[in-house]
Amino acid sequence: MKRFKHWQDPLTGLLGLWLLASPWVLGFSQSTTPTANCTLVGIALMAAALGATFVPRAWEEWTEVALGVWLVISPWVLGFEGMRDPKVNTIVIGVAVLVLALWVLATDKDYTHWRAAAH
Repeated sequence: MKRFKHWQDPLTGLLGLWLLASPWVLGFSQSTTPTANCTLVGIALMAAALGATFVPRAWEEWTEVALGVWLVISPWVLGFEGMRDPKVNTIVIGVAVLVLALWVLATDKDYTHWRAAAH
């Protein structure tokens, strides 16, 4: 069995899968903007996580950081902040993605050179 470098990456992929399915599971699929956001970001998140799982690179984690930030701010940017379920869903998933990606970036010795370069 293949051992993954970071356990966080398959989990992030599952969060992307949830994001993709969530408009139908949570019942907001009739709302175009949050559904499109969840669908597109879910696919991008699954792709980044899949790449990070099998061919780990720091840029994939940084992509996940950017997607996490987007998820947190997207209800206000896209104007669905008044819709409870899509807003809470994107914020919670966004924070989880951010935590997982930053965790990998902060703890993987192959990726921590960005911290040393900043000092």
